Amino acid sequence: MSSAQPVNIRLLDREYTVGCLPEERDSLLAAARMLDGKMREIRGGNRMAALDRVAVLAALNLAHDLEQLRMESDQREKTLSRSVGELNRKLDGLFNDPAA
Repeated sequence: MSSAQPVNIRLLDREYTVGCLPEERDSLLAAARMLDGKMREIRGGNRMAALDRVAVLAALNLAHDLEQLRMESDQREKTLSRSVGELNRKLDGLFNDPAA
């Protein structure tokens, strides 16, 4: 069993140390790069913007993006499930129809 190890990440030129499992390190670093990019986008040219406000807005934007992806995924899953159900009914009809 792996134990958490310290990993340094940078967000808006500030360094933070967080613990994560070795197998999750690459994913954590990618997430940190995404968050840093979003925070920089929100801050724009305003270097005086409050860090907590920028962080909250970035988190809200990323959470909104995630929620939209979940809704799209749910919709695709429902559509796929409906299509598979229709195909199964057609196949059942073919196999159960003695004339076919």
